[in-house]
Amino acid sequence: MPAEPGTAGRPAAFLTGMGFFDRNRKALAKRGIDPARLPPGQYLTERFPVLQTGGVPRYDDLAAWRLELSGLVRQPRALSFAELAAMAQEEVTVDIHCVTKWSRFDTVWRGVRVVDVLAAAGGARPEARHVLAHGEGGYSANVPLDDLVGARPALLALQHGGAPLAPEHGFPVRLLVPHLYFWKSVKWLRGLELLPADKPGYWERAGYHNYGDPFREQRYWED
Repeated sequence: MPAEPGTAGRPAAFLTGMGFFDRNRKALAKRGIDPARLPPGQYLTERFPVLQTGGVPRYDDLAAWRLELSGLVRQPRALSFAELAAMAQEEVTVDIHCVTKWSRFDTVWRGVRVVDVLAAAGGARPEARHVLAHGEGGYSANVPLDDLVGARPALLALQHGGAPLAPEHGFPVRLLVPHLYFWKSVKWLRGLELLPADKPGYWERAGYHNYGDPFREQRYWED
């Protein structure tokens, strides 16, 4: 089920004028917030917009839920939600940036580090270089393995704002890769597939940038 960015077209034209973004940055400075935290072409919001195509999956019983760890892991396996929730968790406070141009600052998430989840499958094989994260309904997003387990480790988020994830934001589990545009943070996560080479996901095949660095405005193929 496709998640962010929610539309294959470019964002609405009314947000493209420089005046809007200049005013937003000036407002941040007046509030004592460093405007450098805001990537180019983004505006700050306190809202948490919901962007997707298709309906929101519902899980009345998580007993049958599984997270598939496949591809170039040493011991492919499927984790139950109970097994995942029993792992050591950490809380992070991060800024998030959607390719549709909104950003939110200081969002609080709690979950299990991807590196620890992969350790439950014996860890990555030496030839693993990329990850294809799979969500419900055939959605996927590609991320370099180092972006999930390196200097800025990613989480499998179980909570946001001190509560379990809302259904529309990915309950029961969402990948959290805050240093990339938010479509890479796959909602309703169901699998991590480790690969020897890059393989574009749902939105990447539709024209969105293969990597998606907000501070380099890597929104589309040509960026």
